[in-house]
Amino acid sequence: MKKWIFLLVVILAVSLYIGNTRVSINEVTIESEKIPASFNDWTILQISDLHDATFGEKQVKLVNKIKDINPDIIFITGDIIDSNRYDLQNSLDLVNQIINIAPVYYVTGNHEIATNDVNHIKTSLQNVGVHVLTNEEEMMEYNGEKMRIIGIEDPLSGFSVNEQLKRFEDSEDYTLVLSHRPEVFQDYVDYKMDLVFSGHAHGGQFRIPGLGGLVAPGQGVFPKYTSGTYEAEDTTMIVSRGLGNSLVPIRVFNTPELVVVTLKSK
Repeated sequence: MKKWIFLLVVILAVSLYIGNTRVSINEVTIESEKIPASFNDWTILQISDLHDATFGEKQVKLVNKIKDINPDIIFITGDIIDSNRYDLQNSLDLVNQIINIAPVYYVTGNHEIATNDVNHIKTSLQNVGVHVLTNEEEMMEYNGEKMRIIGIEDPLSGFSVNEQLKRFEDSEDYTLVLSHRPEVFQDYVDYKMDLVFSGHAHGGQFRIPGLGGLVAPGQGVFPKYTSGTYEAEDTTMIVSRGLGNSLVPIRVFNTPELVVVTLKSK
């Protein structure tokens, strides 16, 4: 009997290890008449909630996956570091290598704000060429056509997502929003944002087959927005399960992920 219990424990431990270190790729296709023809088939790679996790020496496993994807643009949607074990160099090891693959855009998560070192984090990223968006917008132009990118600062900075969205007028240009928090989905809908990239929920940490995530910050037990796509009116929100963990050190049925979005112009 003890032998079988030991074997079961070993199998469970191996399963948890693989489930917390193997990076899956979630592929999403987004179609819209507002997407300019020049951006048809463009791929966006979303990285979220690294939380100072390490995937190989100097993030080599993660970098190799991103190289294989070869995206047109990369979005980092917050919590690239963890305020409980703050190691900025670990994050820069990743960024320094992917900045040469595609343009990188970044917004803060709550953990960057919580370090009280957020200006240093932003400056370090800007120094290697990252587009750091602090309640700002940039126009991305290709073949004479444009899309708008908006970056929302995490509300731990003192201003709600709703307050920050008020800065941006509705636009005829297709609008991509980087914002760490998914629980305020209705705000993105109210301000007519086209496509929102979010994280923060860690996939619900423990995913129950058929039910979804168990708990998420800002949403509590059985959270609504934890993984995949959510739609209302003309707004689509993509929530990444993220890559790392914070206070809770393990995931269950919830592998770390990279999200790859392919844009399709109708």
